[in-house]
Amino acid sequence: MSAASRTAQLPRLLSRAAKLATPATARLAAIRASSRHISTARIAGRATARLPAAGSVRVRQYSSARYPDHQVVGMPALSPTMTQGNVGQWQKSVGDKIEPGDVLVEIETDKAQMDFEFQEEGYLAKILAPTGTKDLPIDSPVAIIVEDQADVAAFAEFSLDAAKSEAAKPEAPSPAAAAPKAAAQSEPSAAAAPAPSAAAAATSGDRIFASPLAKTLAKEKGIDLAQVKGTGPRGRIVKADIEGFVAAAPAKAAAAPAPAAPAAKAPKAAAAPAAAGFTDVPLTNMRKVIATRLTEAKSTIPHYYLTQNIAMDNVNKLRASLNTAANGAYKLSVNDFVIKAAASALRDVPEVNSSWQGEFIRQHHHADIAVAAATPAGLITPIVKTCDAKGLRAISSDVRDLVTRARANKLKPEEFQGGSFTISNLGMFGITSFSAIINPPHAAILSVGTTEQKLVLDESCEKGFRAIENMSVQLSADHRVVDGATGAQFLKAFKGYLENPLTLLL
Repeated sequence: MSAASRTAQLPRLLSRAAKLATPATARLAAIRASSRHISTARIAGRATARLPAAGSVRVRQYSSARYPDHQVVGMPALSPTMTQGNVGQWQKSVGDKIEPGDVLVEIETDKAQMDFEFQEEGYLAKILAPTGTKDLPIDSPVAIIVEDQADVAAFAEFSLDAAKSEAAKPEAPSPAAAAPKAAAQSEPSAAAAPAPSAAAAATSGDRIFASPLAKTLAKEKGIDLAQVKGTGPRGRIVKADIEGFVAAAPAKAAAAPAPAAPAAKAPKAAAAPAAAGFTDVPLTNMRKVIATRLTEAKSTIPHYYLTQNIAMDNVNKLRASLNTAANGAYKLSVNDFVIKAAASALRDVPEVNSSWQGEFIRQHHHADIAVAAATPAGLITPIVKTCDAKGLRAISSDVRDLVTRARANKLKPEEFQGGSFTISNLGMFGITSFSAIINPPHAAILSVGTTEQKLVLDESCEKGFRAIENMSVQLSADHRVVDGATGAQFLKAFKGYLENPLTLLL
């Protein structure tokens, strides 16, 4: 083929190539356009998990025609037993830049107040769960994060309900199809239907659209959202609607006819709290978990109890001698000797250093002892690791540090979860003895009472008796794991170490 003929065919070849490329280009544009519009059914499919330094958090990626690309951050699971959390103080404000590892907000878990560290970069565009929000389930939305600071302003009036309803809306009909429908609607009907009620306007099927703050207020005040008229976009219920409903409630109650029994009783019910001689204290997450776990432990674990009296004279003498020699470097307590003696006894009787795992019994190689500590929020059990391999000074230092941070809600999850044995000491409150509830999955807990003087027979004394410093302890054991004779061997070994405390130094 000559050069002239090839030149003549060039326009025809280019035109054919353009025609072949047109369908592929159109398909690519459609794919790009559809990626900007995510339906409610597909949102869950795009959820991706992130693992911050102190737990796991679910981050959902959203995109729609109305809002720029954004991430919806869910309530993080900061402990294995956490099912819901309370929102504490926000450390970032709307518009603030967030770097990986920055503390976003304080979260009250079932055990402690913890910092939620966000592990991605962006800007805080919206706070969906304000400070003070309580009992928020795991993965419930708490914040909106965007990549560009310029996108923050677009979320000033953002709500998840509005975004999902927008994504779920059917596409607008074409002008040709809309014209006949508009003409049909303009004709007068046989009977003009009344305007839909406020509740119907706020709902889609059985669903009621309301802002998160409105839902929270309605829950706190016991208001049925179906009875509230929404004044927001598309009949959405907002905070002002709830406040207006509450303000109008007394007027409605006063206008109700006298024969209506509920209306007549309403004023008495409202006046009762003012005259009541009690205060209802809301449950914290920690208190709820304590109630659940101890109820389960007491009702499902076959407890039995063994009691032992121990002469503490030698411990008190050794303790005073060591503290004097320390010159302020450390100060040992009776509880430090109790922990060390328990760890040594667990080494001698490893069957007690075990935990019930349902299908098997796990026997631990080290004595990781949980020490019950009272905090303003409730009971917590920080764990002193490997007590069997530590000396009295190291145990004393660990206990002081853990208890101090426990009372300040600064413990990490690994510092109060797990362990192999529990000690609860109420001796400092003057309690002589008590029966403690086992802390599952531990197989036993040792309750320690105060030290008090007691007269005992002693033929070597001139009077035939002498006074000793006596301490009473009680072992609560799980009979599925620890037999009675095994529990008795443990207490015998424990008593031997405390009555001959120099053996703890070997």
